[in-house]
Amino acid sequence: MTEVLHETKRFPIGKFKIRHDYSPSEIASNIHAIRTFPEKLEEFIPTLDPSSLLLPYREGGWTGKQVVHHLADSHMNAYIRIKWALTEDVPTIKTYFENLWAETPEVSSADIGVSIGLLKFLHDKWSTLLGALDERQLNRAVFHPEMKKEINISQFIALYAWHGEHHLGHLRLLKDL
Repeated sequence: MTEVLHETKRFPIGKFKIRHDYSPSEIASNIHAIRTFPEKLEEFIPTLDPSSLLLPYREGGWTGKQVVHHLADSHMNAYIRIKWALTEDVPTIKTYFENLWAETPEVSSADIGVSIGLLKFLHDKWSTLLGALDERQLNRAVFHPEMKKEINISQFIALYAWHGEHHLGHLRLLKDL
């Protein structure tokens, strides 16, 4: 029971399952999720007690503040990875140690509004780019060295539509603390 609860808190909306293909309507829906995610986050944050943002959403998890700053870091990396896919022939992407990034000095000192603002501008630009891609471009890929496989842009779009909701699920857990 404890293991199931831990896994539910770790993956509140379930684990992401990458698929080989996504239909045009699924891609459009995922782009919409990326486009609107920052506003969903911005609307949700005021429903939390501000002190809860300093608490981890689960044992061994990040604090709410770290989650918000991670979203900005992660989504900036995703945007750049997609730009590489569009401009290079299956480049190997650079991975990063997200747990260490969650401990850099600005994460504890910067207000989360900085990362929310960054996400708003980034997602506006990112979703504009994604919405302009044709089928050939959506199939361009990068090589992900941790996954040891190619990931195409339509798969990245699905992953990051999930990623925002995944971490919003973590923040929702803070309401139960």
